[in-house]
Amino acid sequence: MTAHAHGRAAPRGRRARCGLGARAALAAALALGLPVAATPEPPNPYLEGARVLGVDGVPAGPSVAERLEEIRARLQAALVYPPVARRRGLEGTSRIQFVIGPDGRARDVRTATSSGYPMLDRAAERCAADAGELPRVLGRLEVPIRFSLDAERRRGRTLPSG
Repeated sequence: MTAHAHGRAAPRGRRARCGLGARAALAAALALGLPVAATPEPPNPYLEGARVLGVDGVPAGPSVAERLEEIRARLQAALVYPPVARRRGLEGTSRIQFVIGPDGRARDVRTATSSGYPMLDRAAERCAADAGELPRVLGRLEVPIRFSLDAERRRGRTLPSG
């Protein structure tokens, strides 16, 4: 019998249960520069089929700022300028708020700051729904949607004359 860490006798040939045997061996191997093989973690049956859908802390891929710019550009591209607002020469900026759902689509869309024209605000809210799947960003977003007749002309969209 050998002396146990707690003063009790441990049977010869059995390792003491203080948990230091494996740690001490690993520390010695690392100190001597010996190669140490990592043992794979056993599969967790509770996580089978689980996957990470979106985490903003991941360093790979576009930054949050790049994703926000992409979202803004997609919303602006999906924007349909109301014909009546064009004819009346209405312009302005609506700020809309929404969250991006698990499917990548805008959810719970509402106007945060009005353009001053309800028809432009409704069109801004609609463009979020029409934009399709958006880059994932966690949390509530606020995005400006600009209604500009000059921008419409630059896009090549015909505007009513006079």
